[in-house]
Amino acid sequence: MMNILLDTYGGVRYELPVLLRWELDHTGAVPCDSMTAACLYDAGMAEVLPKATRFTAFQDGRIMLRGVIDAYEVSLSRQGLLLDNESEALSYESAPLSEILENHVAPYGIEVERQRDISGSGYAVASGSSQWKALQGFTHRFGGFDPYFTREGALVVEPLWGSGKTLCINDDSPLLSLRKREQRYGVISEILIQDKVQGISHPVRNEKFLQTGGQRRHVLYMPRSTAEDRRYTGEYQIEQSALEQVEISLELPFPFAAMPGDRVELALGRLNLSGVYEVVRSRSRMDGDGERTELTIGAR
Repeated sequence: MMNILLDTYGGVRYELPVLLRWELDHTGAVPCDSMTAACLYDAGMAEVLPKATRFTAFQDGRIMLRGVIDAYEVSLSRQGLLLDNESEALSYESAPLSEILENHVAPYGIEVERQRDISGSGYAVASGSSQWKALQGFTHRFGGFDPYFTREGALVVEPLWGSGKTLCINDDSPLLSLRKREQRYGVISEILIQDKVQGISHPVRNEKFLQTGGQRRHVLYMPRSTAEDRRYTGEYQIEQSALEQVEISLELPFPFAAMPGDRVELALGRLNLSGVYEVVRSRSRMDGDGERTELTIGAR
């Protein structure tokens, strides 16, 4: 059973009445997990809701999400810290992860639960980039992974993918629905990096996509850059374009079947669909149709 505790800025804790419906969306490496919920209203809540700033959602006593309350709504009907601050332009000749965290995370009171020991040189943060983007760009380039937030709101600067948990789904599993979508139009076959200052052109090719007949060429203009910058930028753009080439959505009749970073092993003979995929997004909900989990899985 799901229940929600609210914390006010005055230190008061309030438990919401029995929930009529709820929806919890876990998004993995994107720092915007979210939740909406509805319950019956009573007059005493008029003093609590305007002061509520934080919430904690529990499923059978286990914390599923702790976060900031962005908005609430009271209606009468017949039915009865996110890292979004901007960074100034910064250039790092050589920097360990600790320096990145000190400049882009620590000022906002974010708890860092775990971190991997990585460092890099020649890293720049553009003016107007979010603090999240500044951190994510560094870890992706020099560590090959994206950071993420736990359900308790702590930051983990380690790889999420490959957590070791696997959900097996076969023809006997209580699968409510499944949809597989494969697209080619968004995948880049070749990207041409143009350094206008130095007059250098650097092509980066997606050989695997080209061999299957794919063709979608992009041109990207960069200021003065090194050969390594151009290679990394091209490979990164191609990699990102292919992330959503194959996407599978499925629904199971119970909440929290899997979380972002878990693996899903499919062995569905009646659909001739098999393979191991990564959970990209997990959305658990409860409404008039009962509890369920909607999973989005893909190749990573």
